[in-house]
Amino acid sequence: MKDTATLQQKANLLRKWSMISTTEAGSGHPTSCLSAADITAVLFDRYFTYDIDQPLNIYNDRFILSKGHAAPLLYALFGMCGAYPLEELKTLRKFNSRFEGHPVPRFEFADAATGSLGQGLSVGAGIALASKREKINNHIYVLCGDGELAEGQVWEAANFASFHKLDNLVAILDINRLAQSGETMFGHHVDEYANRFRAFGFDVFVIDGHNLEEIDNTLSLANRNSNGKPVAIVASTFKGKGISFLEDKDGWHGKPLKKEDLKKALKELGNVSDQLSFDIRKPAKSKISKASRINISSPMHFEKEKEYATREVFGEVLAGIGKNAALIYALDADVKNSTFTENFMEASPQRFVECYIAEQNMVSAAVGLSRIGKIPVVATFGAFLTRAADQVRMARVSEANIKFAGSHVGVSIGEDGPSQMALEDIALFGAVPGTVILQPADAVSTEKLVPAMLNHRGFVYIRTLRPKTPVLYGAEEKFTIGGSKILKSSSDDVLTIAASGITVFEALAAAEKLRKEKINIRVVDCYCINPVDKKTLLQCTKETRQPIVVSVEDHFMHGGLGDFIAAALAGEQCTVHKMAVAKISQSGTKDQLLNEAGIDASAIITMVKTLIR
Repeated sequence: MKDTATLQQKANLLRKWSMISTTEAGSGHPTSCLSAADITAVLFDRYFTYDIDQPLNIYNDRFILSKGHAAPLLYALFGMCGAYPLEELKTLRKFNSRFEGHPVPRFEFADAATGSLGQGLSVGAGIALASKREKINNHIYVLCGDGELAEGQVWEAANFASFHKLDNLVAILDINRLAQSGETMFGHHVDEYANRFRAFGFDVFVIDGHNLEEIDNTLSLANRNSNGKPVAIVASTFKGKGISFLEDKDGWHGKPLKKEDLKKALKELGNVSDQLSFDIRKPAKSKISKASRINISSPMHFEKEKEYATREVFGEVLAGIGKNAALIYALDADVKNSTFTENFMEASPQRFVECYIAEQNMVSAAVGLSRIGKIPVVATFGAFLTRAADQVRMARVSEANIKFAGSHVGVSIGEDGPSQMALEDIALFGAVPGTVILQPADAVSTEKLVPAMLNHRGFVYIRTLRPKTPVLYGAEEKFTIGGSKILKSSSDDVLTIAASGITVFEALAAAEKLRKEKINIRVVDCYCINPVDKKTLLQCTKETRQPIVVSVEDHFMHGGLGDFIAAALAGEQCTVHKMAVAKISQSGTKDQLLNEAGIDASAIITMVKTLIR
């Protein structure tokens, strides 16, 4: 290996600015940066291929900092690539700086928001899978800390990467022994980590993470890897490496150096020139994925006298669109014959990803796909998406363009019982800013809303039903995000029932029975739960005899349709009453469970009569 001394100086420049920036900020994690400075210096100087001017070039190598608290290291790396002056790192953690405490998309060279530990390997696996399937010759490097290797999602990702033969994925494990509150699970017993990754089907290299020649040789082997196995480099390192009073010392996690200590540390490093840079190379090709408008490829025909399950229609429409929309990837968690993404798998197998029962990894892998311009559709039972609540949260922080499809929502799923019922899912997605939530009630609205979902930039969650429902709409009807449909109205309506999904049919049945008693009610299909159609609902309150809206939904009381309506109409001269599931359900038929939950036609009739007395 030539010119080791200069390379060591480059690693020390990373150390220098990791310490300067955190001292300037008065907070941060300098010691976590110092342990990984040597291995990342070799990676960027000798192996990393990247176009600084086009971070979204799909042919770029990728570097994902899963241990997001080492953000100053990431910022220094790209500063040494010429992306910005190193002096700018002094704005670390300051308001409106691109250098936040943990990486987010404000920093254009971060492929995902990290800092909630254990998610980076999944993000990298998502990118690596697309590169592998589309024959893009690049490498995806993920730097993990040893503390986060206690997270179960890491092993979901490892299983996924091995199963899909992602030999373009390189996990770099910074085993520096010390976590936030003490020693990590296995300390410096690196064989414990090596054995685990071997058991998950990785090619494993155990190295001294501060020996530049050993690092170089190992990265060279990793870059030539083509045996179908992902690579894990288990690097034994020291937290605070290079500074005597920090190195391998407990109690320094998340603590910047005071100015006097910084002077001592910089003196130990010696005179390190800020003019040093990495000899980074551009990839031979350049391409940035750009989405085009998605339309229904060939409209479906629905017979008025038949019933259709919206989950089945969702799967059929997605498959039809996907055949001609190369950016769409469908990810499923071993329920493809229930979510009906199996239709997509049959039509576009190269863009279907079986994630098995590992929802956390599935969501974070979708973040990786989104970063390189794909439109990932993540599908499972709505109830099981709540298992990935943190991954959904971090995906939103990553500004990912993900479409979530949750089937088997509400008590109306019937005999499977409460463990399978999504009754908190609207609350989960509704709490995430900017998320569109859709719930079509019939086949036609489903067919129209799937392309609307795919064309929307950002988070969309669509709820689909297990039971079959009648056709409500004609083929000419239009459905838009933020819209609703008035299904029943008269000039003598006493109040408005706002329903969504399965409860639309309960509201219509209630309206018909009440009509026979000469009581007219207005029925609105709120197929878009967020943003809810305030304009239509407000107009209804002005046109009915009583300015009352009753929301009826197959969801728990809090965080659902009723709360969205109440928030939208707050301050208006009207009243909102919520009807929703108030207790844990059980096994039974759809009709039995809707009745027990108090959201069926009979319950609606009782509520209406109570309100108009």
